[in-house]
Amino acid sequence: MSTLEPERGTGTGTLVEPTPQVSHGDGDHERFAHYVQKDKIMASALDGTPVVALCGKVWVPGRDPKKYPVCPLCKEIYDSMGSGGEGDDKK
Repeated sequence: MSTLEPERGTGTGTLVEPTPQVSHGDGDHERFAHYVQKDKIMASALDGTPVVALCGKVWVPGRDPKKYPVCPLCKEIYDSMGSGGEGDDKK
């Protein structure tokens, strides 16, 4: 009688686990600094709550935004707000 199972103790096997998806979406949001309300940035720094950028990206800020170019969609939205956009800042 034939079996498809390998004999015990012969050879080695490799367990392949799927790599978890770290980024959600297209990833472009990860390459930019985003505009967020200043009070939201302070709250996030104090208690780790996520913030929402003008473009809709939701995340907990942790990197220096000065190292990244400004998100084009955030900038476009911010510029269209005119002088009423005060209270928003790059993060």
